[in-house]
Amino acid sequence: MHLYRGHRASSFSAIDNIELNELRARQRTFDGAYRRTALACLGYALTVLRLFDVRFYKIGILYLVLAALLFVLSHIRARHSRHDFADRSSEKLRTLYKQAIPTIGQEDAREFGRPFITAGFDVVLITAVVCAVEVAMLALIVEL
Repeated sequence: MHLYRGHRASSFSAIDNIELNELRARQRTFDGAYRRTALACLGYALTVLRLFDVRFYKIGILYLVLAALLFVLSHIRARHSRHDFADRSSEKLRTLYKQAIPTIGQEDAREFGRPFITAGFDVVLITAVVCAVEVAMLALIVEL
């Protein structure tokens, strides 16, 4: 269970509008980006399936598969981002935070939760999925 300033996630409320804006920005950026990409792939898949010839159905289905995989990965990313504002962190993460380089000009700025660390494994996983789909799509286009 994650605690945010001592509160469970369901009972947590932001102190002020600045913290609320920070929470919304993180959700919009880190959670929403994957979902928006998945929705765009789904829309493209439906466009291909509805407007094009039967020969292009495999490409449309490939985009459907990509959209489904991106939805799964967006769910995984959303679960990881719950840690952003949590109170406690493991010793390994605390060591990473101490090694982080402070942003110039932000030394005295207010801190919201833990410092941001790029979701490296998630990015590598999405890169692998998209590369595999692109290679499969190239093979399907050459087959046409």
